[in-house]
Amino acid sequence: MDFKTLTSPEIWIIAGIPILFLIGSFLHFLYNFSGDNILIGIIAPVNESVWEHLKLVLWPIILWWTIYYFAVGEINNIDINKWFTGALVSLLTALITIPLLFYFYTEAFGVESLVIDIMLLFIALLFGQLLGLHFYIYSSGINFVFSIIIFALSISIFTLFTFYPPHLPIFKDSTTGKYGTD
Repeated sequence: MDFKTLTSPEIWIIAGIPILFLIGSFLHFLYNFSGDNILIGIIAPVNESVWEHLKLVLWPIILWWTIYYFAVGEINNIDINKWFTGALVSLLTALITIPLLFYFYTEAFGVESLVIDIMLLFIALLFGQLLGLHFYIYSSGINFVFSIIIFALSISIFTLFTFYPPHLPIFKDSTTGKYGTD
């Protein structure tokens, strides 16, 4: 890929990597800073479970791609199907990368590290944005309605499980042993 020939949308996707990392890092602390405001808990982690940390990529990625499309999609002649296919691929890649790498390094090597956890967020966003970019550039895209439905379902599931999480290890707060907003 020649960076000199990137279009504005392609630059936006790549620029999202460090910016989304900063936004996700801020979200990590937002719930506690809000005084445990339950509405903030819908967008920010309410505990230290792996599941809740997936919110660090859920909202930022959906909003990053969606805001850009509605702000300048028409001006840049962006194909809506290709754009939201890229967004969906970015989101799903990041959502899958975090637990895969987290459980790999903690269970395979018995290591717990805040530094590695922070790097996982960056790596998940890097993989997600770059794969999303690849699909935006090279795929013909799927119907954008499908992507929007998956976004809505994801947001609904994350909201539901914030308040009513299944008692499975991925939902368990690693520091308190509690689930969700308990």
